[in-house]
Amino acid sequence: MDTATCIPKLTEVTVDITAAITRNKGEAFEIATLQLDDPASNEVRVKLTATGVCHTDAITRDQVYPTPLPAVLGHEGAGVIEAVGEAVTSVQPGDRVVLGFNSCGECATCLNGRPAYCKNFYDYNFGGTRPDNTTALSENGSAVSSHFFGQSSFASYANVSVRSVVPVGDDVPLELLGPLGCGLMTGAGSVINSLNVGAGESVAIFGTGAVGSSAIMAAAAIGATTIIAIDLVDSRLEASLEYGATHTVNSGNEDLAERLSEITNGEGVNVALDTTGVTAVTRQAADAVGINGRVGLVGAPNLGDEVSFEVGASLLKGWSFQTIIEGDAVPQDFIPKLVHLWRQGKFPIEKLVTTYPLDQINQAFEDSASGKTIKPIVTF
Repeated sequence: MDTATCIPKLTEVTVDITAAITRNKGEAFEIATLQLDDPASNEVRVKLTATGVCHTDAITRDQVYPTPLPAVLGHEGAGVIEAVGEAVTSVQPGDRVVLGFNSCGECATCLNGRPAYCKNFYDYNFGGTRPDNTTALSENGSAVSSHFFGQSSFASYANVSVRSVVPVGDDVPLELLGPLGCGLMTGAGSVINSLNVGAGESVAIFGTGAVGSSAIMAAAAIGATTIIAIDLVDSRLEASLEYGATHTVNSGNEDLAERLSEITNGEGVNVALDTTGVTAVTRQAADAVGINGRVGLVGAPNLGDEVSFEVGASLLKGWSFQTIIEGDAVPQDFIPKLVHLWRQGKFPIEKLVTTYPLDQINQAFEDSASGKTIKPIVTF
């Protein structure tokens, strides 16, 4: 999308909010006072309690995946509904909610229960406006892109598409739950929904950031017996043993193929999930599986990246490869299931997170990029 020529329409300004704004490609976030309009008929206004920091926010800030700038990003919000549009009947003011991705609800894939593959996914999540080309945000009369993933939750308040809203119970901590809206849902959903990991299977997770860590938790919760965490950061590998990993491999200083062969008695793993988006790692994941193995890719490679696979000898394995968006989840169905696992102690989100106030959002991004923090959460 041409960010210089796409100028959204403004609507009536109603309230000042505090937000982290992305003004130019690659620049640090700036805390600013913006104006937020009234919720549209199919939207709710949410007072944010917290929002997760995700790799997708970073690569959008850097315009790897472009959205019109200036913009308010953020797509792992959690908070309390303060107002609802006239067409909204599924939630009401006072409801505690987690915010997920947006979708049109009308295309064939949405109607088939696969909204993560919505025909209009890019427009609804990266377009910077509502479908009618209006933006909810402005700054002193100038348009600011809104509705990132239906929400733009790096802000004290947001007008959110009702299709992004997932009610949760009063007994769960909102300050922890925002990452369920994307990163943790993606990792867990990749294991449970996309790759259909079963009890007793072996799983190799490449990358132990938030997505990989939630995949490890999910694999443990559903009874996978061999769960191999693979990373370059020893502290993350050590942490993974606390929430489900049975083995760890530092692929920077260990022979990965040799270690996997040793762990699996030379048979390869049943399932390999690449959460890094690094093409060389995707190839390693494909080489790691045994007969009838399944390989999934959930990382965000650069647009145009390619991976070459060996298809001679591996033809006899009958293996499969798939790309995965949002863990093949329907947020309103899957997020409550993850909350239930959290209640049971099987999805310990608290072991992954570090919280930062909004004015330290740039530090949160730095700590995420360095590996110091697995899942940063910005609090309001």
